[in-house]
Amino acid sequence: MLKQRLIFPGLVLILVAMVSGSIHLLPPNADITRLRLLFNTLMGKGIDSPSPGTLISRLKVPGAFHLNRYATDVPGARMLLYTEAGDLLVTLPRSGAVMLLGRDNNKDGEADHKKLLLGNLNRPHGLALWRDWLYIAETDAIGRVLFNTETGSLSGQYQRIVQGLPEGGNHWSKSIGFSSDGWLYLSIGSRCNVCIEKDPRRATMMRFRPDGSAGEVVATGLRNSVGFDWAPWDGTLYATDNGRDLLGDDYPPCELNRIEFGQFYGWPYINGFGDLDPDQGEGKESMLAKAISPVFGFRAHNAPLGILFNRSDKLPDHYHKSAFVALHGSWNRSTPDGYKLISLHWDEQDKITSHDFLTGFEKEGDIIGRPVDIAQGQLGELYVSDDYSGTVYRIIYEPSTNDSVR
Repeated sequence: MLKQRLIFPGLVLILVAMVSGSIHLLPPNADITRLRLLFNTLMGKGIDSPSPGTLISRLKVPGAFHLNRYATDVPGARMLLYTEAGDLLVTLPRSGAVMLLGRDNNKDGEADHKKLLLGNLNRPHGLALWRDWLYIAETDAIGRVLFNTETGSLSGQYQRIVQGLPEGGNHWSKSIGFSSDGWLYLSIGSRCNVCIEKDPRRATMMRFRPDGSAGEVVATGLRNSVGFDWAPWDGTLYATDNGRDLLGDDYPPCELNRIEFGQFYGWPYINGFGDLDPDQGEGKESMLAKAISPVFGFRAHNAPLGILFNRSDKLPDHYHKSAFVALHGSWNRSTPDGYKLISLHWDEQDKITSHDFLTGFEKEGDIIGRPVDIAQGQLGELYVSDDYSGTVYRIIYEPSTNDSVR
C-alpha cells in the first residue's frame, strides 16, 4: 500500500500526455537527458552513484575544501540530521523509512555502517531532535519517538502527535525544525503550481508545541518552502521558496524569505519582487500591498531546497555569516540550471551575495545528481544529500592539502 502512495497518478497522466503530445510542459527542444530526469522524478527512480573517477572529473569545491562520497546506495536520500554523537540520519520517502549512517569512527571519510532506524512511514521527509525525542514529518502527520543519540537506537513506540495534515498534490513533502524557544516549525507546500487553496494550512509555515498542541499558522503565501533555518547571529528565520512554473525559462525567480509572524509572502498572486501573477486576477492588486518581497532571488527554476547556516568556526572567515543552499535543479527549462550547492553571504547591512560552492552535477545537459539538503558536523564538515543518485557526500575543510575531490 505504501509503495502505491509513492506514484503520483496525476503526474503519470501528465507524463503520458507529454509523450503523446497532447500537452507541452517541456520546451520543444528538450533533450532526452531532461526527459529521462523528468520520467525518473515522476516514477521515483534514480541513477547510480557517480564513480570516484567521475567525482574527480566533474564535481568541484573551492580552495582547500575536499569532497568524497560519505555513503552510497541511499535511495532517494532527502533531509539530513547530524546527531551529537556523530551519526547522520537521512529520510528515504520512497521507501517510507529513516536510515542511520553510522559515525566515521575509523576516520576513512565514510559512514562506518548503515541501518534502518524506522520504517513503515508515510513518505517521511523532515527530521528534528528535541531533548530525547526524534521528530519525523510524514506527508500527513508529525510523529516522534524516544531516541538515544549515543547508541543511535530508539525506545518505546513511535507516536503521531499531529495528524490530518494536507497530503497529496504537487508538493507533498513536510519539513520541520525547532526554534531556540522550543516551538516546532512545519512547512507545508501548495497542492498545485498556481491556484487558490481551499485548505488554509497549504502554502504556509506553521508551528506547534513539542507535544503537537497549539498549532497555528506563522506565515502564508509560501508556495513550497522545503528548507528553513535560523541565522545564528540574530535568530532570524529564513526559508527557501520555489517560484511557480510555466512562465518561461527565466521567470519568476525562486526566493529566500525572511519569515516574520503573521506576514504574507505573495503566492499565488505575487511573483518575485512585487510582480502580479498573470493567471490570478481577482483581488491580486490588493494582495500586492501586503505581500512581503524576498530578501534574495535565486535564478528561476533552480529549486532551492535545504538551507543551513554555518555554525562552525572551523571554516574560513568568509563563511562567518553565511548559509549553504542546495539547488535541486530545473525540470522545465530549455537549458538545465541549478544542480549545485551555493553559499550565501550577509554583509554588515544584511545585503546578501552568492557564490558557487559545489558544482558539476550538470554538464552540457548531463545530470549526475540533484542536491537536496545539508547538515554540518562537529568539525564544520558538510554533508549533502542527493536524491537522484542516492548518495550522501561529505565536504571537509583541510587547508594543508591541495586536492578538492578524492
